[in-house]
Amino acid sequence: MPKDSSSRIELLQGTLDMLILRTLLFGPAHGHQIAKHIQRTTEDLLQIEHGSLYPALHRLERRGWLAAKWEPAGKDSKREFKYYRLTAAGRKQLAAEESKWKQMASAIARVMWPAEEG
Repeated sequence: MPKDSSSRIELLQGTLDMLILRTLLFGPAHGHQIAKHIQRTTEDLLQIEHGSLYPALHRLERRGWLAAKWEPAGKDSKREFKYYRLTAAGRKQLAAEESKWKQMASAIARVMWPAEEG
C-alpha cells in the first residue's frame, strides 16, 4: 500500500545512485523497471519519482558506470525503451559504495544504540 507523503523517506543522491547500481546487478533494465524493483524490494517504502530517477540514470551514464541502449519494447511494438546496464566501472563503484554504506550504517548504529558501558 502506498505511503502518504508525510511518511515518505527522502533519499540522498548517493544512496539513490547506489540503489540503481545494485538493481542493475541483476541485469539490464529500463527506468520504470528499476523504479518498480526498488519499490517492490522495499515494500513500497521507497518510491522513486521520475524527476529523481532519470537525472540519476543520466548522471551515472555520464560517469561511465552505466551503458544504455534503445531497444524495442516488444516484438511487434514500435515503441522503444532505453535499457541500462552496469559497466565494469559501475561494478567497481558499487563495491566502493556498499563498503561506505556499511561503515556509515555501523557508525550511526553505534550512536543510536550504544553498547552498555560496564
